[in-house]
Amino acid sequence: MEEKVNKFWEWFEANNERLTMLSEYPADEKEKILAELQAELTKYCQGLTYEISEQTKNGRQLVFSAEGDVELFRYVVELVENAPDLDWWEFIPFKQPYGKDLKVHFGKYLYETKKMYFQQLESVEEPDILGIRVAVDGMVAEDDDFLVGVYVTLEAMVGEFDCATLMGYLDVCPVPAEPAKEGFKPLLDFPDFIEWFKTERDK
Repeated sequence: MEEKVNKFWEWFEANNERLTMLSEYPADEKEKILAELQAELTKYCQGLTYEISEQTKNGRQLVFSAEGDVELFRYVVELVENAPDLDWWEFIPFKQPYGKDLKVHFGKYLYETKKMYFQQLESVEEPDILGIRVAVDGMVAEDDDFLVGVYVTLEAMVGEFDCATLMGYLDVCPVPAEPAKEGFKPLLDFPDFIEWFKTERDK
């Protein structure tokens, strides 16, 4: 993949000015530039995506993602490890955590983390694999997109790497009348729980 990595970064450096000055272009031209970036990324590795930040006084961030596909993680790492040192750019592997108190839109659904709960599902056979049940008001059991939206919400809270490598099972249920009595914790505690889980696993 070395040749493909080099070709991607050669294209990026050749188009550095266009990418840096994205906000200066009309919407249609901006979309064209971003589509070119995705096309070049796909040439390097099918399945990778990116997120590009707005420009700040420190420049832009470019986050590369495998969309949770662990088998592609090594390509994300390889890409960032071979990134050139460019002014105004920070290249980041994997989607990063956004915080705890979030409102996440996915499709037609809105997930408010302060109104959600979770509990750990333990497996004797696979103690290192984390199972999570999330309680959500207005759960739509027959819509697969609803479950995907819950996953996206967890990913936004703890980041792509931890969500994909630690969590082996995800279940969704309605919020019980008394969540604490049913063994649920506020979802706002989920990032702290993930850190605790990693510490316990590594002992």
